[in-house]
This record gives sequence, C-alpha cells and structure tokens, in this order.
Amino acid sequence: MIKEAIILAGGMGTRLKSITGSLPKPMAPVNGRPFLEYILDYLELYSVKRVILSVGYNHEAIESHFKKRYKYINIDYAIEETPLGTGGGILQAMKMIEGRRAIVMNGDTMYRVNLGKLYDFTQVHKANIALALREVNDVSRYGAVEINERAIITSFREKGEISGKGMISGGVYAINKDFFLDFGLPEAFSMEKDFFEKIYKEQSIYGIRCNQFFLDIGIPEDYQKAQDEFKLFEY
Repeated sequence: MIKEAIILAGGMGTRLKSITGSLPKPMAPVNGRPFLEYILDYLELYSVKRVILSVGYNHEAIESHFKKRYKYINIDYAIEETPLGTGGGILQAMKMIEGRRAIVMNGDTMYRVNLGKLYDFTQVHKANIALALREVNDVSRYGAVEINERAIITSFREKGEISGKGMISGGVYAINKDFFLDFGLPEAFSMEKDFFEKIYKEQSIYGIRCNQFFLDIGIPEDYQKAQDEFKLFEY
C-alpha cells in the first residue's frame, strides 16, 4: 500500500468567501469541523501514515489547527511563498516524499476512492501515473477524460467543450515520485494543462474507473450539500 499522500490545500476559495471569510477553502467548516479533517479521516482508513499538505494562502490557519499530527497521521507542510499552480504545489511536496509513490488529492474534494484498488492497479499495469476517474451526469463543469480498452488515457477534453454523461478526473492520482521528478519541470505550472495534457501521447497515463462518493465543495450549493452528506462519515 501507499503510505504517503500529498493534499493540495492552498486554495483561497473565492466562491466560498462569504462562508469561509479569510480561511483557506480546505478549512471550510462542515458540521463544525474543517473539511480537511474528513479527508484525513478517510486516508487514515487506508493506513496512510504521512501527509504533506501543500499550502499557500493563509497557511498559518491550517498549521495552527493541525500542527504536526492528526490522529495517527504525521503531517508536514510544503509552503508556497508565491502561487505555484497545482503542478508546482505537487512538485514541491513530492520532493519531500520518502517512498517510491504517493497519493495526490485535492483539499476541497471528497472522493472516496478505494486506495487499495488504486495501488493494485498501478502494480498490475506498472503505471507511473494513474488517475481515478469518476462517471458524472454532466462533464461540462469539469472537462472529460477518455480511456481505451487497456485503461490508457486517450484524450482530455476542456471544460465546456462537451456536455452530458462521461468520465472526469476526480483529482486523485497515484504517482511514481522518480518518474515525476525526472521531467525537470518548472517551478510553477498547472498539473492538468502543462503536464498531463502535454505528455499523455508520449507517456502512458492510466485511468481507473472509481465510482465511489464524490463531492467537490468549490461552489456554494455543493458546500451546503456536504453539511448533510458528510454525516455519513462521522465516527
């Protein structure tokens, strides 16, 4: 199993500003608890032992709450002094990973992927990068991802380019650290636009269908939805 995870937790949450105030988006309260606590609880179920939080905007709020440990999970921080984009944030955090692979996920999305299944998939396919793909009724908000019969990604479609039912990247990845670091990537870049969408034709990126619970709290309606639906995850 993969024992380390990177969580992108640097988002300001502009669309939730009226709710979160100056808090980073992953600290948005859900039933009296920061959203990020629910993600860490989920990771603990899969015996993840160490999490690197990629933080930026008002990172002090996250650090003062979690400090260096949450339950059985050790926490370290990769702090962006200037915005680095999703790719730059992952790159900075990946350099702190001690093992061969890491799980990467967004700090504003609860996607309860079976991480054991994701790990087994990377082993069977010898995948350096595997994205968890979620089927949704309308891909227009997210952009679509298509795979072939060997589970290799064949296309990334832009937000709004197509609509209707399809698969999206749910923002959970398993990544081989050395493979990723060997690209000599710039300090700041977008993981999706500047990395995945530029290399997938030359380097196999795999997609695994995972239809578990998925909720992105990026818009107020879905944030409100979390207040009810996250009661399932209280323990």
